[in-house]
Amino acid sequence: MTLLPQILKTSLQDFLRKSHLPFGREARAINKSKIHAKKPTHKSISAENKISWLKGRSSSTKTSGEKRVFASCKERALKSVTVHRKGNILKRILLIHFCLPLIFSSFSSSQACSGRFVNPITDICWSCLFPISIGPVKVNTGRREDTNNPHQIPCFCPRPPLPLVPGIPVGFWEPARLVDVTRIPYCMVSMGGLQLGRGIVNHGIHGSSGERKTQHSFYQVHWYLYPVIYWLELLTDFLCLEKASFDVGYITELDPLWNADELSFILNPEAILFGNPIAQAACAADCAAASAGFPQDMLFWCGGCQGSLYPFTGNNTAHNGGVQASLLMAQRIMAKLHRELLLWGTSGTSNHQICQKYPLPIIKKTQYKTQMTYPRSTTRGPMACNPLGRTEVIWGSGREFPYKGEDFGYLIWRKRNCCLL
Repeated sequence: MTLLPQILKTSLQDFLRKSHLPFGREARAINKSKIHAKKPTHKSISAENKISWLKGRSSSTKTSGEKRVFASCKERALKSVTVHRKGNILKRILLIHFCLPLIFSSFSSSQACSGRFVNPITDICWSCLFPISIGPVKVNTGRREDTNNPHQIPCFCPRPPLPLVPGIPVGFWEPARLVDVTRIPYCMVSMGGLQLGRGIVNHGIHGSSGERKTQHSFYQVHWYLYPVIYWLELLTDFLCLEKASFDVGYITELDPLWNADELSFILNPEAILFGNPIAQAACAADCAAASAGFPQDMLFWCGGCQGSLYPFTGNNTAHNGGVQASLLMAQRIMAKLHRELLLWGTSGTSNHQICQKYPLPIIKKTQYKTQMTYPRSTTRGPMACNPLGRTEVIWGSGREFPYKGEDFGYLIWRKRNCCLL
């Protein structure tokens, strides 16, 4: 349907000559002066010119056909350009879609250390000091659980140069230690999220394995000395208080036994006795006892509702949430420090137990309570500070959340029985 430009030009010139219409320079002059010739009507066309008019009409028909072909080609070209642009946009979307996981995975591999300094006014449940007892009499219970206290008044303890000096037995709960449970090595949660360094030790992990997709995790733990009552001078000249300053007492990143279950067998060889279903089933009774009051000290291999205290490592093969895992790690580090004789006994009813601290290689679970300080501190309610092993289902809701709520800090309350001389 296309004609050569020369043929079109020749046919148009013949038509204009026969119809006595200007062309060439005349036509250009007429166009400049804006004079348009009238189109001849069918009646005014003579028989001789009728044929030439029909030829011109046929040529104009062919020209309109070319226009239609050109329009269709243009439309196809526009469609191809549109499809090409849409393809480029789709490629960009797919590129962004596949690059975003890589970006976020690289961001997660370099996790930021988060934390907060413990505010002694707003982050500590001061009602957990109670009950305070003098002998067998409780001065104030504070509606909180308490262990047994000495019944004899007075108590007798050696005080050089005298062999025995009478005194008054006193019992109370003191905030003594802080614990960090973190996924990031050297991340000091209770020191405002201070990053001490970037080592090659194990990072905290959380995943699943096995046919039943059992959840497992690993955490690093930091242990702080925190005798807040003494260095705030809330009680002056009180002989039962520990006189120390804030300090970092233990970090598991420097302990090779914390990362390997087999290597920790050196420290806790009795773990082989409790790695069976019968011994673990007994922990259900410990969970019930801790949820109702205090855990059972005779079931020393149990961590109550959080799981098993053995082995003394950061590996948790039964991960059931960050709160549960962090509480279990806090119990394990205390049991480990007792085994290493870095923690001693501070509570009891006999004169030997209340006169001074005594070695305790097996943890006495009823001696401790835990209170969460990070990411959301628990300062109110009957479950602000809980005995070891108590279920976290009641109070743990909303205490774990992404980014800044996946590392944890706890304040350790320690039962203190002493003979006030």
